[in-house]
Amino acid sequence: MIWYILPSIFLGWGLGANDSANVFGPPVANGMIPYRKATIVASIFVVLGAVIGGAAGLKTIGSLSNSNLMESAISVLGGAISVAIMTYFGLPVSTSQAIVGGIVGIGLFTGKVNWMVLVKILICWGATPIGALIIGYILYKILAPLFSKIKSLALQNRILIITAWIAGAYGAYSLGANNVANVTGAFVGNLLSVNSAALIGGLAIAFGILTYSKKVMLTVGKRIIALDYFSSLISILAEALTVWIFAIIGVPVSTSQAVVGGVLGAGLARGTNLANKQMLLRIFLGWVQTPVVAGAISAILYLIFTVLKII
Repeated sequence: MIWYILPSIFLGWGLGANDSANVFGPPVANGMIPYRKATIVASIFVVLGAVIGGAAGLKTIGSLSNSNLMESAISVLGGAISVAIMTYFGLPVSTSQAIVGGIVGIGLFTGKVNWMVLVKILICWGATPIGALIIGYILYKILAPLFSKIKSLALQNRILIITAWIAGAYGAYSLGANNVANVTGAFVGNLLSVNSAALIGGLAIAFGILTYSKKVMLTVGKRIIALDYFSSLISILAEALTVWIFAIIGVPVSTSQAVVGGVLGAGLARGTNLANKQMLLRIFLGWVQTPVVAGAISAILYLIFTVLKII
């Protein structure tokens, strides 16, 4: 059993190392909260999110294809390799789109793709940055006037720190609830139960957060806080809410694209147009190139394994 899920553990580790920046990056990058404590809180809540709220997404990915055990393992391996390659070259990548691409890549050969489920996933992908933009805009408009009424700078800083912990913990919970499906969802029904898939996937993501998230967290966090401390926290809250909503719907989405939407929403609400061609291009490329690359790699692996009569 362990050999089949090793690609999932590797993918979960990479997901945790990268996507934790979207929930704790800004307050860690600006020194508001310490990195090590942030990773401990994030790892705890990501496991809680996976175990408590990950079932719907796991079932969706599990129902995307009725692949056998080996085909599922190849799909996950293809997704993991594509994420590693695109991360190395600095290309925008989403683990949600990578794993779906990997599953569909093999499913096109085997004829096992559930097209209705795929259409549902594609619609949610398109709605992710738009939804986060709307939520970020609304949150800023509601909370900014209240925050501006606080005249004490010390009290403002205190509130920002408390909000950073709450937003980070909630973001980590949403990350686990939504993205655990990317890690072990392909094995639901043919190797793992929903509960065991949630636990294994959540632990794999937490391991990535604890061991290899510092560089990405500092880098991405500094990009987000180009807004200001308050607006950056609004963008994180918008991302967390958006991802959590899609976790309830049962569709894994990109936290990176959600946080971009949150940044745009907060920026527009305060009268700053943060939209630029590069940012919008990254969203579009994530939608297109990630599943295509993952699908191609998975298909090639499938053909090689078939020729070698491994499956």
